[in-house]
Amino acid sequence: MIKLLDRDTGAQIAELSDEDLAQLIAALEEESSEDQDYYIDTATLAFLAESGVRRDLLKQIGAALGDREGIEVVWQRDG
Repeated sequence: MIKLLDRDTGAQIAELSDEDLAQLIAALEEESSEDQDYYIDTATLAFLAESGVRRDLLKQIGAALGDREGIEVVWQRDG
């Protein structure tokens, strides 16, 4: 299982499939090949929607974003 977490709070935002993760990695900028965190704001959410990220995942990220300007998210694989 792959978890998408709010980097600031550690709260789980969503569970990702391998396909979900591949879409995020392809769409979002990584600073290195080992990078596992991303900054997401409303413009990024719109870009992810255009990139074909599943609607349910976008809703979960949007809910975590709430009224904040942006959110740092990080993904991690369990065990």
